[in-house]
Amino acid sequence: MGDVITIGIAGGTGSGKTTITRRLLQRFPDSVSVVYHDNYYKAHNDMSYEERSKLNYDCPDAFDTELLLRDLAALRRGEEIRCPVYDYTVHNRSEKTVLVKPAPVVIVEGILIFEDRRICDLLDIKIFVDTDADVRILRRIVRDVRDRGRSLESVVDQYLTTVKSMHEMYVEPSKRNADIIIPEGGHNLVAMDMLIERINAHVNGAAKNG
Repeated sequence: MGDVITIGIAGGTGSGKTTITRRLLQRFPDSVSVVYHDNYYKAHNDMSYEERSKLNYDCPDAFDTELLLRDLAALRRGEEIRCPVYDYTVHNRSEKTVLVKPAPVVIVEGILIFEDRRICDLLDIKIFVDTDADVRILRRIVRDVRDRGRSLESVVDQYLTTVKSMHEMYVEPSKRNADIIIPEGGHNLVAMDMLIERINAHVNGAAKNG
């Protein structure tokens, strides 16, 4: 396989990262592979559900970053990986893994990927999705209640207890490591067009060289 380009898409919870990722996957279904940072939450099989539900999931220590670094390096070398799968309904890593095949474009998506310099060093393009806090919390409430089996009270409590403070402590400052800041995420059509053109040029170049 030819050169691999790695694109990091970061931003706060509910900022629109997944919308951008989904649109790029739809546009380049055979040329893009995605690694979701959320799947690299540490396993806590030694804890009860109640104990796991009280953990802080919005700080760097919540993630198995060493595994992510190894997997991302393997994808850059053109090797496939077995990515862990995280089950939000039980706050723990599941028994499943997902095969992620190498591709000309590898997208890494997550709230804290720009907080760690080692991850940044493996990313060729770093995009931060910047969206107002009130929009983000409303999106998170809808997503977690509808898709992740959470109660409204638990989502609001988690947001006020850890998500908001961790965003201000880690996520927002990591914006300075970004190459590009996109307001309003996938709804920013000008930014999306520029990103699609950049990927298109790389994919076409890789096809010619390959």
